Amino acid sequence: MTEAFDIIPAEAIRSGRATDAYFDRTVEALDHAGHNPDVVAEVTADQFPTGEWHLLAGLKDAAALLEGRDLDADALPEGTLFDGGPVMRIAGPYRAFGRLETALLGFLSHPTGIATRALEARRAAPDSTVLSFGSRHVHPSLGAMVERSALLGGMDGFSNVAAGDVIGREAGGTMPHALLICFGRGEQEQAWRAFDEAVPESTPRIALVDTYSDEVDEALRAAEAIDDLAGVRLDTTGSRRGDFRHIVREVRWTLDAYGHEDVDIFCSGGLGPTELRGLRDVADGFGVGSYVSNADPLDFALDIVEVDGEPAAKRGKLTGKKSVYRTREGGHHIGLASHDGPDDAESLMEPLVRDGEVVREFDLDAAISRAGTDADRVGFESIDANTGV
Repeated sequence: MTEAFDIIPAEAIRSGRATDAYFDRTVEALDHAGHNPDVVAEVTADQFPTGEWHLLAGLKDAAALLEGRDLDADALPEGTLFDGGPVMRIAGPYRAFGRLETALLGFLSHPTGIATRALEARRAAPDSTVLSFGSRHVHPSLGAMVERSALLGGMDGFSNVAAGDVIGREAGGTMPHALLICFGRGEQEQAWRAFDEAVPESTPRIALVDTYSDEVDEALRAAEAIDDLAGVRLDTTGSRRGDFRHIVREVRWTLDAYGHEDVDIFCSGGLGPTELRGLRDVADGFGVGSYVSNADPLDFALDIVEVDGEPAAKRGKLTGKKSVYRTREGGHHIGLASHDGPDDAESLMEPLVRDGEVVREFDLDAAISRAGTDADRVGFESIDANTGV
């Protein structure tokens, strides 16, 4: 029997063992030479603004990685939208953090990609309930990261139970097709009633209505089988959908015709911002899975920009320590830290670590609020990364 999953343990990450081998060689060479310069390094995706906004996430884990090291660090607040320029700055002896680069970038890159996709989904249906259903598409060790990032982007809830244990939030969910199939074809009422009788009162009574027969038929049967049914969920396989919007409208019409106006309609299954925009006026809520959880990590890099107080950077990188500003109109401005910023701007870089001590609180609710406010301020547009629409 295999005794362990293929998961790098937390202690290996904290110790710097979760690194690319050439950082070990770098530390060995510097140690051999007795050389350990004071450097400033910055984490950056794009040098200049590109017009493409991203939502910073993963900062809590990044701070925990830097804790206890001989260094100072500054960063944008978690939940801030950025368009180019550094999101984090580290100052200290290079050997104090050099071999942490691999893990540090991973802690920021993947959550930022997921949080940005979640924000896109949230903005596509601003008045609807939007839930994260996507942790099944990633390695299970990443479930809490996925769900926390999804919440940061504005999702209303999530499905992964263990993730809820980690981030201190309760997971939610109702029923899968497996429940209906276990009772058998034609016995959907038995499955819906068993669910209604078994689950806690706090669990919403939402019936899955596309397992064996037409969605309109099953929706009406479910509404008549369960008193005070909260809603029905359509998770129709793409190959059987046809005009999904028309199906949803027909379900709504039929429920209303039979006096079930208070039964909501939820949709799930391969949905992204394009689908949400097309359904948000006929459905009450959505479960979004792979569009969010399968987001590409943002391609952050960590670059030395100053050595022993002097500007220094490799070719193609902007030398010198930088500051980042938000202008009153919502613009993102990047400039040398030694120069004044725009007159109407506020600095976004804030202390994160001082002498190895984390000096910032990580309040998820505050970060969620910040993300929504900042999205309004910068005019964030929801664009489906799969379609470009």
